[in-house]
Amino acid sequence: MASLTVRSPDGKVRSVSLHKRITSIGRGPDNDVQLEDPGVPDSALHVTFDGSRYEVGSLGATFQVNGKRRDAHALSTGDVVRVGATELVFAREDAPRAPPPPPSTPPREVMRTSNPDSHTAELPGVPGRELLLLRRLTAFSERLLGLYDVERILESLMDEAIEVTRADKGFLILMESGEPRVKVARNVSRENIEDAVEKDKISDSIIAKVVKEQKPLIVADALDSPEFNKSESVVNLRVHSVMCVPLMHKGDLFGVIYVGNDRLVNRFEPKSADMLTIFAAQASLILQNAMLVNDLKLDNTELRRKLEDQRYGDIVGACQGMRDVYKRIDKIAPTDISVLITGETGTGKELIAREIHRRSPRAKGPFITINCGAIPENLLESELFGHVKGAFTGAVATKAGKFQAAIGGTLFLDEIGEMPLQLQVKLLRALQEKIVYKVGDNRGEPVDIRVVAATNKVLEDEVKKNTFREDLYYRLNVVTLKLPPLRERGEDVVVLGRFFLQKYAREFNSKARGFTPSATVSMRKYGWPGNIRELENRLKKAVVLADKPLLGPDDLDLKPENLEPIMPLLQAKEEFQKRYINEVLARNNGNRTKTAKDLGVDPRTIFRHLEKLEAEKSGRPLPPEEGDELL
Repeated sequence: MASLTVRSPDGKVRSVSLHKRITSIGRGPDNDVQLEDPGVPDSALHVTFDGSRYEVGSLGATFQVNGKRRDAHALSTGDVVRVGATELVFAREDAPRAPPPPPSTPPREVMRTSNPDSHTAELPGVPGRELLLLRRLTAFSERLLGLYDVERILESLMDEAIEVTRADKGFLILMESGEPRVKVARNVSRENIEDAVEKDKISDSIIAKVVKEQKPLIVADALDSPEFNKSESVVNLRVHSVMCVPLMHKGDLFGVIYVGNDRLVNRFEPKSADMLTIFAAQASLILQNAMLVNDLKLDNTELRRKLEDQRYGDIVGACQGMRDVYKRIDKIAPTDISVLITGETGTGKELIAREIHRRSPRAKGPFITINCGAIPENLLESELFGHVKGAFTGAVATKAGKFQAAIGGTLFLDEIGEMPLQLQVKLLRALQEKIVYKVGDNRGEPVDIRVVAATNKVLEDEVKKNTFREDLYYRLNVVTLKLPPLRERGEDVVVLGRFFLQKYAREFNSKARGFTPSATVSMRKYGWPGNIRELENRLKKAVVLADKPLLGPDDLDLKPENLEPIMPLLQAKEEFQKRYINEVLARNNGNRTKTAKDLGVDPRTIFRHLEKLEAEKSGRPLPPEEGDELL
């Protein structure tokens, strides 16, 4: 056996055995001999052994042998190889022990080195080679435990298996759907063997035996073996020495390690199989760990993809009411059907409209918004349909309207309940004919748009009051999306609060990072008449003025007197009863008898309920009547 004595720039000396057929040298941690020298590249040299002589060659580094620059050199005992500021002294005899310790060190203590290949200590009863292999296995395991790239692990496993067994080549085979599949094929030079499967580099008959019996197998000379010499793969490949061991996990075989030599017989001994079996057991743990992590990464990637697909733009919330809205969006977005979005002011109607557009086939087209309640009546028609030059005072040029701007996309009519009656007629005509007329022009223009409208009014009531056209209502209200108010969205108020807090803390570089427990309680209790818009504005103000990391109720102006008062239980029951009867009456189009039947009460209860409503509206008291039936 040969060795290298390594003299580092800092004066440290250590001895390394050259037991491998190829020994890599460099500054990188993956080298067999790692040099602590900043002047040496990660991969510097390699020492090869062909069975009779050792030769040093360059992997890109400049080196000298005995003071002369070389590209390659056959080594002899005493040769001094210099790379960077490090000296490597070659010796053909057995590797010497490390230099004796200084006098202050106890005589029995031996200096340890960072290289597991050096003979720095002996274990009682363990031969030198076996001890060396165990150390290599330990170092190899430590190196791979933090590596989760399955492909790199498989290649490293096979390289190490070839080194441990002194084979010429090796194959790592994994079971897929009950069939063995070659995953890695490597040679002694740490190179991939191309087309390993197509060119039949391995013996299927030997692998089949190991898979079936799940036991290690050594074949001294396959061509001379009665069991395998008639196998077509053995004859064609002229296989000699083969060793194959199973890879097991929780008692189940999931692959095999196959190493071989096609030139020598009796290459492998029983103790080599024992060592490879130990190696395979350790390799199974490392490989299973890597495969598990890889599966988790794939699962995480898939989960992120699904979450991305299910995102609703800037919409935040997961209460049941919002989930119902999301489900309806999924169904109506791919169509061109007209949608009416209803809900109190500040509930996020425009965000919903944008999400319908984003998920529709018109997503690449424009999304045009117009607030029908924010534009004066005399200008609203021009804003919607455009005008020609000279159509009215100030019309100095022809201008297209919102309908023309939205061609190929979506037109969002916000606050549609505020539109004047006269203009509602022209809007209905445009929606029915899909043709618009500029103010002052009698030539129609076809428009291909989708219309989404929104209002915080109850349009059925507006129709009854003759302030909104019934025919336009039914034209717009093909599908209704009703957004729940913030006070009915439960935990969403806290989720939205955290969202706005993080958003504006980054924007304004604020100290605020969260809420105190009392602040979250107050947020849940408050009625939020302004809904999400009010919450956002309060959070923005609190973040700007914050001088501490946690915001309290006072920072959000949620003082006790501002919170909704707690009603007595009896009053709460009465309020619920009143709302519920009204809902059932509306569902039955005001039919009192059917409502009483649906609710399972006497019709007098419904009549009494309506009398109370009339009394409340008129302001006159209504004395309680005996025999009133309560729900």
